[in-house]
Amino acid sequence: MAVKEIKKDIYWVGAIDWDRRLFDELIPLPEGTSYNSYLIKGQEKTALIDTVDPTKEDVLLDNLDDLGIEQLDYLVVNHAEQDHSGAIPIILELYPEAKVVTNEKCKKMLIEHLLIKEDRILTVHDSDTLSLEGKTLQFIFAPWVHWPETMLTYLEEDKILFSCDLFGAHLAESNLWVDNESKVYFAAKRYYAEIMMPFRSNIKKHLERLKKLEIKTIAPSHGQIYPRPEFILSAYREWTSDEVKNEVVIPYISMHDSVKEMVYILTEELMKNGITVQPFNLTRTDIGELAMALVDAATIVIASPTVLTGAHPQVVSAVYLANALRPKLRYASIIGSYGWGGKMLQDITAMINNLKVEILSPVIIKGYPKEEDYDSLIRLAGEIAEKHKNL
Repeated sequence: MAVKEIKKDIYWVGAIDWDRRLFDELIPLPEGTSYNSYLIKGQEKTALIDTVDPTKEDVLLDNLDDLGIEQLDYLVVNHAEQDHSGAIPIILELYPEAKVVTNEKCKKMLIEHLLIKEDRILTVHDSDTLSLEGKTLQFIFAPWVHWPETMLTYLEEDKILFSCDLFGAHLAESNLWVDNESKVYFAAKRYYAEIMMPFRSNIKKHLERLKKLEIKTIAPSHGQIYPRPEFILSAYREWTSDEVKNEVVIPYISMHDSVKEMVYILTEELMKNGITVQPFNLTRTDIGELAMALVDAATIVIASPTVLTGAHPQVVSAVYLANALRPKLRYASIIGSYGWGGKMLQDITAMINNLKVEILSPVIIKGYPKEEDYDSLIRLAGEIAEKHKNL
């Protein structure tokens, strides 16, 4: 994708990865992604904000060449993760006068992970500014969004927030600007769910701090640029709030239809009680969709058969993910079946220690559900409905 001008002397020089379908060998990317790098020309100095994934460094170099950038004074590094920093070594080789501008924590990571020489790095502190003459960069430390060294860069004169991973979306689009807020909302929510949700309390604090800035444009490191910042700011305020919705998420596996029948009965009963239910068959589920469903849900019901003496491995994986993401769930329960015995219930219960939830009555049965098992599932649905009245 060619260079695009954001405003006078401010350019997008990044790369779009149309074909990438997996991030960190874990996160599905159904719509690809982008690595956003931004060039700012001051009256005297020029700065590049972040680079791109090393697989796309040639695209970044071609863009800088198209702009005729023969001298680069500063390379601002908001985040040390390689999809942002991977092209730093080649940039520093091609622009020997350039100084890396970052914070102390990020400096250490760049030295450790990319072998950047310390004398090439200029360390800044929270709220420090850097003048390019006519363009002033302010650095805003935002630790644990989503790494401990993350910072944001604010261009004072043009009121642009270069927000790093905050407010990002894994989305490959030819249009630089958000032109379909509905589509971007779901992509950004998925991104928040998969990457940002464990740091909800930190993000809430950073959102409060950003209220002090006049922000006319938000330019994240992934996805499109927001010409209407309130759209994504209000979405983040909703996602990071303590409010939950009248929703139940049911991740499940069924080997011989026993658990499938239990999930069906529970789902029907919950729906009768006016509750929105999202069952996820883990043999087919995209984990990003499961993570996104957990952003707002009040309750999770984990449904598993017993394999040997424990939970099904795919259920274990999903429970591990939910525990790591730390959604704002209020309640949890476990349902499932076994053939001759086991510790499936105990295993799953022990795995959700990060979830600050009240455990509701589990329903663990032997074999296929019988009349008394249906009654237990109906009672569980009633218990959940009663709890949800207080949301």
